[in-house]
Amino acid sequence: MAEQVIATLPAARERQGVRMWRRFRRQPLPMTGLVLVGLFLLLAIFGPLVTTDPAATNFDNVLAPPSLAHWFGTDDLGRDALARLATGARISLTAGVLSTLLAMLVGIPIGLVAGYYRRWVDPILMRGVDVVLAFPFLIFAVGLAAILGPSLRNVVLALGISQIPGVVRIARGETLALRQEDFVAGAIADGAGDGVILFRYILPNAANALIVQATVAIPVAIIGEATLSFLGLGVQPPTPSWGVMLTDAQQFLSQAPWLAVWPGVLIALATLGFNLLGDGLRDVLDPRGAR
Repeated sequence: MAEQVIATLPAARERQGVRMWRRFRRQPLPMTGLVLVGLFLLLAIFGPLVTTDPAATNFDNVLAPPSLAHWFGTDDLGRDALARLATGARISLTAGVLSTLLAMLVGIPIGLVAGYYRRWVDPILMRGVDVVLAFPFLIFAVGLAAILGPSLRNVVLALGISQIPGVVRIARGETLALRQEDFVAGAIADGAGDGVILFRYILPNAANALIVQATVAIPVAIIGEATLSFLGLGVQPPTPSWGVMLTDAQQFLSQAPWLAVWPGVLIALATLGFNLLGDGLRDVLDPRGAR
């Protein structure tokens, strides 16, 4: 009997995945978000490979408007805006994904421990989290970036550390709810250790909420990277970044407004895409939202 139940698990999971995908694709806004995220991933991965050198200058073609030769125009040094936008997409998505991954790797274990061991462990950990949450996200990230110094690596560290408290709160809340479930009590009765309970029983059941949190954290990190680069605390010129491009475009708003329009539009669309995708995943992964 047990072997039959185990044999049916993969098929049951496959059917559940098909049902979830059907529910997801019936929602136009999340599907729009999925398409936008997919397009940005393609731009980040393949864009720099098929466009020209983003650092190549052409002083005979300075501040050229969009044309067949330069689809998105050129900047004040004659550099192709499309090539710089494609490289900027790679940098922005790299910063967003890596900083979110860092926040998850650090924040999830802390949240699990805080939610499972109540007594004195939870108050100590959460008071430290509350101290960080007392500072607005961008203010805290700017302070860390100023201390660490301007570079993509330090931007990832600053954004990742700034997002840890949010991940801790989500993981802790899920753990508090799941530790009361019967399957946890059954695992304890069977003699399972705390590590097994946390990472084999609680974490997989909290994964849905954490996945949704990741899709929300990535666009926040993208905006954070653009902000830090705009302030001179992130990626440094001549390396192209959407924030750096906005900084360079300030003095040419009247002559070449497209230099500010394109990176601003891409930041907005990338943020919108991940947020729409996150909303759709939240609805689909929530068992109470099944339709």
